[in-house]
Parts: sequence; structure tokens; C-alpha cells
Amino acid sequence: MSSDQHTPDRRDFFRIEDRIGLEYCRIHPGDAGADNPFAEDHLDSLESELKRLDQEFRNQLPLLAERDRLAASVLKSLNGKVDTLARIMAFEQNPLQPEQWRDVTLSEGGVSFTVTANELSPGDILALRLTLPPELYRPQVKAEVVEVTPIESPRGASRALIHTSFIDILDADRQQIAKHVMAWQIRQRQGSEPSQ
Repeated sequence: MSSDQHTPDRRDFFRIEDRIGLEYCRIHPGDAGADNPFAEDHLDSLESELKRLDQEFRNQLPLLAERDRLAASVLKSLNGKVDTLARIMAFEQNPLQPEQWRDVTLSEGGVSFTVTANELSPGDILALRLTLPPELYRPQVKAEVVEVTPIESPRGASRALIHTSFIDILDADRQQIAKHVMAWQIRQRQGSEPSQ
């Protein structure tokens, strides 16, 4: 991401260079379906029910922990296992195409990636769906293009580096991105430490 000159009151976020699944589409004012352009209609009701049950589980877990810490710990682990299995199944049913895996700079505040020159302009509003390996979290956000930097390619095809800032993101999606960034940093730190 670029410096915070575009949004001076926004706090700084840790940024990572990563390869993730990235789907995006421009949102035009008045677009029908702009609220969720990635909707898979036949799964929407099931996903809503799963989110409701998950929230209910998370609300009740602290109450159980007050009575029985061991049972709460086991249920929390089991919930994590079910979450992982659900993400794997969803990913296998809807695999991304090779061109949808991109090298990006990612933070809790936005994402930067390359596109064909003149495809996007500053001020464009995008719907983004990220697929974050290895956890396979799939946060969805709305972002504004804040800067476009031309890149000259050695093969003559012009590209541009797009800097975006998240403008509409659910807290749960921001937390998924934060967890991914933190896990990436831990993996990098562990990989750079000499073995003893």
C-alpha cells in the first residue's frame, strides 16, 4: 500500500507481500447486486444459517468456560476443525482460476495489486473477495482505488499497480485479514531463524 497521505487519520497497518486469490469487480452507482456481487444464490441461505449458528456458538462459549474450562476448550477446538473443513469443501467446489491468484501487498487497511493499464482509475469503487491460504479465509470487502502507478513491462504490455483502501468491511472479515497477516509474519520469522 502507499503512504497514508490519502487518509491521514487512518492508522498504520502491517503490510505483507503475499500470493492470494483475488477476485474483483468495479461497482457502478446504482448497480443491482452491488451489495454482494460474488453471491452464489443457491448457497446464500446456508451460509447465512451457518453464520448465525457460529455467532450463537461464540456467544455461548464464554458462559460454558465459566463452568467447565476443559469442555469449552474441546468445543473450541472442534469448532475450529469444523471451520477448516467447511473452508476446504467450499474451496474445492469453487476453485479459483490460475489468473485469479495474484501477488499482492496486503494489510488490514487495503490491498495493492497489478492490473492491465487503464483498467481502473482513482476513485473507482471495487468489490473484492480474497482467498487467504493456507487457512482459506474468504473475506469480502468494498475498496476505493486511491492510486494508480503505471508499470512498464519488458514485453511491451502496459500494466498498472493499483493501491486500494478498504471502505466497507465487516469486523469479522477484518479480523480474518489480521489473523492472516499475523500468521504470515510468524511463518516468515520462523523461516528466517537459524536452526539450533
